Amino acid sequence: MRMRLIIVAICLALLPAAFAQQAAKTAAKPAAKPAAQPACDRACLEGYVDKYLDAMQSHDPSPTLFAKNLKFTENGVRLPFGNEGLWYDMAGKGNYKFYVPDVETQQVAFIGTVLEGGSAPKAKTLAGEISAKLAAAKPNPKPAAKAAEPTLVAFALRLKIVNNLITEVEQLAIRPETSLGGGARGGGGTTAAPSGTGVSVEKMGAPRKIFSEVIPEAERPSRDELIKIANYYFTGLARNDGKGVGGTGTYPFTDDCERIENGMVACSPARGGCKAQFENGSLFSVVSRIRDRRFVAVDRERGIVFAFGFFDHEQINWTWQIAELFKIEKGKFRAIEAVFARAPYGINTGWSTYEKSISEEIQNIK
Repeated sequence: MRMRLIIVAICLALLPAAFAQQAAKTAAKPAAKPAAQPACDRACLEGYVDKYLDAMQSHDPSPTLFAKNLKFTENGVRLPFGNEGLWYDMAGKGNYKFYVPDVETQQVAFIGTVLEGGSAPKAKTLAGEISAKLAAAKPNPKPAAKAAEPTLVAFALRLKIVNNLITEVEQLAIRPETSLGGGARGGGGTTAAPSGTGVSVEKMGAPRKIFSEVIPEAERPSRDELIKIANYYFTGLARNDGKGVGGTGTYPFTDDCERIENGMVACSPARGGCKAQFENGSLFSVVSRIRDRRFVAVDRERGIVFAFGFFDHEQINWTWQIAELFKIEKGKFRAIEAVFARAPYGINTGWSTYEKSISEEIQNIK
């Protein structure tokens, strides 16, 4: 009996040491890393574009969708987010929708159409607000003029997604020319005839079927390689001398390549071909500089590269701000689509340093 008591006492004395040793082992193990948020796939990224457009139409910059420190630009200008630019008076969504999801960088680009202004619910315009105040101050016995219709606006977009929130918004809104008092943007008591890039893009209905064709996995270049090829277009145009990209003697276009600009066919096989334009002198010295070349989204599955940039014409102090996408197959351009608008000469995207904004080097945005 006495021996049993001694054994029990010894065991009790050793227990604290055993617990301490186990605790030390546990503490020595590295802390488990927090689980990473699952990457957004193609459908998920495209869904963020739809969510963004819905939020802009309803004027709802919800913190459940947008990061607190979000950066927002429209037409190269950084603006307060949630109530300026298209956020001020977007009235609806158009039918044309072209998504370019980049799963590798968790970005998505888009070309489409939206409705702005007019008399749609929640749409707000300066002219409309002034008219309402004047009507309240001095009622007009004459019948009210027919309400203005919203304007179709061509629209290009880039979103960056981090931890399920939109952290960056870069958009280009291409509106018809209009006077300050109303006109094409609506609210002035008259209805402008439908015109402009938005109308032309909307008439296309949907992206050409060629853009949805999947590139066999074994034939897909890397993201960087696709960007390098896409940049040949800008370099070949800016330095156009008919001698090929970088003096190679050739320009990488397929025979059936077609380019559409602002909803209109700019080159096609029926018009002699896109490659011929680069070779026959019709594009010599057309552009003095193509700069701030920001390649923001690459869809490797379908061979599509999306870029923002600027085409300068220094002789007339003219700049085009452009969103352009390229369908690339086996190293060649198969289809090209672009929307663009005139911008103040020399402006940048609002995302580049001055040095990068005047450079013609590739900017690979990730």
